[in-house]
Amino acid sequence: MDLRFGDSKPTDEERAAVDALLGPPASAWEAPAGEWVDRPDADLRWARGGRGARDRRDLLLPGLHAVNDRVGWISEGALAYLCRRLTVPPSEAYGVATFYSMFSVRPRAATVLHVCTDLACARVGGGDLCTSLKARGVGGAAVEESPCLGLCEQAPVALRVAAGNPGSAEHVLLSRGSAPDPAPQSPEGLDPAGIPQFGDPGLILLRRVGVVDPASLDDYRAAGGYTALRRAFALGPAGVIREVTDAGLVGRGGAAFPTGRKWQATAAQPDGPHYLVCNADESEPGTFKDRVVMEGDPYALVEAMTIAAYATGAHHGYLYLRGEYPRALARMTHAVEQARARGLLGDDVLGQGFAFDIEIRRGAGAYICGEETALFNSIEGYRGEPRSKPPFPVEKGLFGKPTAANNVETLVNVLPILTLGAEAYAAIGTGRSTGPKLYCVSGAVARPGVYELPFGATLGELLALAGTPGPLRAILLGGAAGGFVRPDELDIPLTFEGTREAGTTLGSGVVMAFDDALPLPRILLRIAQFFREESCGQCVPCRVGTVRQQEALHRIAEKKGIEADDDIALLREVGRAMKDASICGLGQTAWNAIESAIDRLGAYAS
Repeated sequence: MDLRFGDSKPTDEERAAVDALLGPPASAWEAPAGEWVDRPDADLRWARGGRGARDRRDLLLPGLHAVNDRVGWISEGALAYLCRRLTVPPSEAYGVATFYSMFSVRPRAATVLHVCTDLACARVGGGDLCTSLKARGVGGAAVEESPCLGLCEQAPVALRVAAGNPGSAEHVLLSRGSAPDPAPQSPEGLDPAGIPQFGDPGLILLRRVGVVDPASLDDYRAAGGYTALRRAFALGPAGVIREVTDAGLVGRGGAAFPTGRKWQATAAQPDGPHYLVCNADESEPGTFKDRVVMEGDPYALVEAMTIAAYATGAHHGYLYLRGEYPRALARMTHAVEQARARGLLGDDVLGQGFAFDIEIRRGAGAYICGEETALFNSIEGYRGEPRSKPPFPVEKGLFGKPTAANNVETLVNVLPILTLGAEAYAAIGTGRSTGPKLYCVSGAVARPGVYELPFGATLGELLALAGTPGPLRAILLGGAAGGFVRPDELDIPLTFEGTREAGTTLGSGVVMAFDDALPLPRILLRIAQFFREESCGQCVPCRVGTVRQQEALHRIAEKKGIEADDDIALLREVGRAMKDASICGLGQTAWNAIESAIDRLGAYAS
């Protein structure tokens, strides 16, 4: 294949950003256009090490981050230089760069303020704040609307990203009529603000958050850390899988697939190498539990990933971390480095002869990359579009090899399974939904945050803990891909089977309460806008259906719900098509919340 790179050259700063990641060019082929032509080896008709360069395509996303972090946007010359270094067709790299909302291929201000206008922030004026900030300006920064930033307990919020230093991204809190302020954090890094149950002795998954210094490996070990890994080595890989299976652990991301079965299927594959992937790209509006765990107890995730890798026969793990989580990135990077330095990652973990290491990859703003196969494509340097199944990831996942993929909450549940034992863990919760569960509670409540309760607690019990200052209009379970329930349905048990029997879903654990501060039609329009903007566009039912869904809701809103029967009928038809024919869960669930609002809440009823 003849790769055509054009004549654009990178600036010195752009080239330095790429070279800092990839090292200096090893041949004339990798140099920018027009350079090294006077060298005797500068024959660009063939590439020395071309196959080796192509094998590094998975560095495309980190390379795009490197340029975007340094300069604030990705120029044609920078993209061409990165493509030459990695032997990637520029057209494909352009498709990747334009896939993610955090990147720009056009010049923009060095500082960008991403203002959340999603449900939790919209309820407290996030949209109006964004409009006001755009009008009056914020110190020369560009102001852009953003979907949910995963700080719903502190709404309204924004993410400030300044070019020149990849560590300069920070969450900021917003309030009417004032400048954005950095999100508060104590000097020791102990921040229990997102944990209303802080100090409760009954906590299992959250017991160290806000209590143990997240930067200190010694403090983590003194609080019981790495006890589970030592027991895992005593049990052996098959024993670990047996414990996880007997405990009844299922995925906490929404699909509720049995974790033990997934690990067993991965471990049994003869092909190799095996990979472990932790999906920390939680982008479901209203979801922020994984962020709280990573920020407050990062070593727990490192330990849990090590156990999962040991059980599945993986020696390399990837932590795919949401790009909008700068503090979680810093905490996890530090934890991985400390674990590696202390022999808890590397060639001989705890002196047991087991080799395992973790590589952190940043997302760049794409909800669809929460789908596991889209995440694999993103890591590999392609657009984050879902793959058809089968084959399933346990057979052909990341780089076409057997892969076990779990989210953060699922993995950290493995620690109490091994420390308490499978029988004791299974005794928590109900027969079919075992163990503790984390819930992201936000909206019209007095104490928003992450709550930990055993499966089986009712929706009313959870909301009683959070406090409801006034009457509620509706409760959204499971986020934008979930469903609404009425305020008189608080006896719904929070289990996978209980919510299913009630005609709704538990999803990822989102519980968002709404009063009359935000009209229901505006809520539904924001959900429709979210799915339209986040659709990857790969399949027609989702690409077209999400557009038609938003258009119909706009027409209904303009008519104020009067004579809306035709558009509601169209919504049902489009919704069925998306649910039946979309390639992945995004399109299949894009109609769920809107359908439940129409049928359960009587939205647009005349």
